[in-house]
Amino acid sequence: MAQKLWEANFSVKNKSNLFKFEKFLSKKFNYKITKNYKKLFNWSIKNLDLFWSSIWDYSNIKGKKVEKFKHPKEFIKNKFLVNSKLNFTENLLSKKDKSKAITFISETGYREVRSWKELRFNTSKLIDFFKQSKVSKKDRIAAYMANQIETVECFLAASAIGAIWSSCSPDFGVPGLIERFSQIKPKILIITDRYYYNGKEINILERLPLILKKIKSIKTVVIVSYPGKKYLKYKKIKGIKIYKLIEIRRFKASELKFKKFDFDHELVILYSSGTTGKPKCICHRTGGVLLQHLKEHQLHCEVKPGDNVFYFTTCGWMMWNWLLTFLASKASIVLFDGFPMYKKNDLLFQIADKEKITLFGISAKYIDQLRKLNVKIKSKYKLNKLKTICSTGSPLSDDGFEYVYKNIKKNVHLASIAGGTDLVSCFVLGNIYSPVYKGQIQNNGLGMDTDVFSDKGRSLINKKGELVCKSPFPSMPKLFWNDKNNKKYKKAYFNKFKNIWHHGDYAERKKNGGYIIYGRSDATLNPGGVRLGTAEIYSVVEKFNNIKESIVVSQSWDNDVRIVLFLVLNKPNSLDNIFIQKLKKTIRSEASPRHVPAKIIEVTDIPRTKNGKIVELAVKNIIEGNKIKNIQALANPNVLKQFKDLEQLKT
Repeated sequence: MAQKLWEANFSVKNKSNLFKFEKFLSKKFNYKITKNYKKLFNWSIKNLDLFWSSIWDYSNIKGKKVEKFKHPKEFIKNKFLVNSKLNFTENLLSKKDKSKAITFISETGYREVRSWKELRFNTSKLIDFFKQSKVSKKDRIAAYMANQIETVECFLAASAIGAIWSSCSPDFGVPGLIERFSQIKPKILIITDRYYYNGKEINILERLPLILKKIKSIKTVVIVSYPGKKYLKYKKIKGIKIYKLIEIRRFKASELKFKKFDFDHELVILYSSGTTGKPKCICHRTGGVLLQHLKEHQLHCEVKPGDNVFYFTTCGWMMWNWLLTFLASKASIVLFDGFPMYKKNDLLFQIADKEKITLFGISAKYIDQLRKLNVKIKSKYKLNKLKTICSTGSPLSDDGFEYVYKNIKKNVHLASIAGGTDLVSCFVLGNIYSPVYKGQIQNNGLGMDTDVFSDKGRSLINKKGELVCKSPFPSMPKLFWNDKNNKKYKKAYFNKFKNIWHHGDYAERKKNGGYIIYGRSDATLNPGGVRLGTAEIYSVVEKFNNIKESIVVSQSWDNDVRIVLFLVLNKPNSLDNIFIQKLKKTIRSEASPRHVPAKIIEVTDIPRTKNGKIVELAVKNIIEGNKIKNIQALANPNVLKQFKDLEQLKT
């Protein structure tokens, strides 16, 4: 039996949003209040249409709701609240007063606050600018931005007029950025002039000429200065209109008016990791994202108006989109940009204490780092307002769970969550009714018919298997960009089990309803909780003439994973330390620091399928000591022997 670490008391449960929602259902549908999460979850699954319609009403979404649903047999053709109309931005900017909406803090401590009134004012000016720049509905606006308030304002303006937003953070190298944005052909690029990481200033404007050379669709560029800094100089580029944000800010602001768009109108394009090729461009729908986020924020995270929410993220990660939507619950959000341990290990908790954070979101890796360093947070900071700690990105270890309650705060709801870019939300997460058990995510999300399947498609309890979702949900992608007949879409989620969403996580469903996520079941890299693609490493490695072939995998290591790169060198070359350092430096600059392998090892050959495709998963399973599936599909299975029990991977 798993160890119980925490449970909300009677008073907390009675004051919870979850209890309030049960009372709402009781009045509307004669639902029997139980304060039992399992029973509420079962009702949500049995009454999917009523449930999602109720989320609209309970959370007071601004718009026109139409009670119409389409449920054909094919999973991806299901539709929720068909013909309903709403505007995403309008729902995030429902507050109009001078109270705090967003706080920005850099690693150096520079702080900037934007009120709800100011946020609306600045968004209005950007809306006018986009319209003057002839941005129309469904045009793409791309951002290469730090995690600053201006990025939020640009996103709000884009979604307000029905444009499709897409963003990457400055730690993306230029090749990674071009791979993504070139596929969606944006009309406007918004770019920060620089960013800071661990005390170093990195000039981003230097990258602009190459970006514009490679992405011909960009005709207008907006340069944004880093908070608290003067604009860096830039060169004019022929045929490109370049504006400073400060120039746009001088425009006279128009009154905010919000046009309503279809429930399924395209809101944002996010990207897959690019494991086997170019990253897939995953396009999400306005209404589905808003419904999911409001449900998760209010019913699972217990966020209320006036709360202060923090999540450590960048605008290149889906958690950024998740964080922004807290504004729709009339909560204030806190943005941090930079290195989370700059000059002090507990920097983020210092911020949490000063800013009176109520929900604090971080990666499992960050918690694990604090644990290893034996940082005793609760002896330094009171964290009086902190109600919830969310952990995501990678599985939180048993030790991580214990560390939170021993060294951060005893009376706190620790909600480990897991989902992904694919749904801009969670399959499994927390709730205030149920206890927190060591090592376990508490439950399925309401309305999310999640399960764990064997390879034969049988439901498993207390056994490891594949995380699946058996019923459609509103935030499943509308489409993949440039994906004729949904070919890539279907391949991504529906190849393993017929008409069942296969998520690609290796998981275990416990008898008590909890979940344990063991990581990705495919070859995706996930060091420090950040999902990375192998293709971005391959694109760098391929540039070295002395390298014949390569294969990159992740290895479980120290409650996390590390990246391991295997190389086949052209004769007479050999692998020495000078070359290893050169290779790491190049990967760091052209992909990102996170892509740099922890180990680089020379081998003589690489396993392939009979049609010539390299098999990353086979190598990963060998080095992890797991059984190889479908070894008969390999053209050269004997080469796997050289990956087994390698001394280099024992340290």
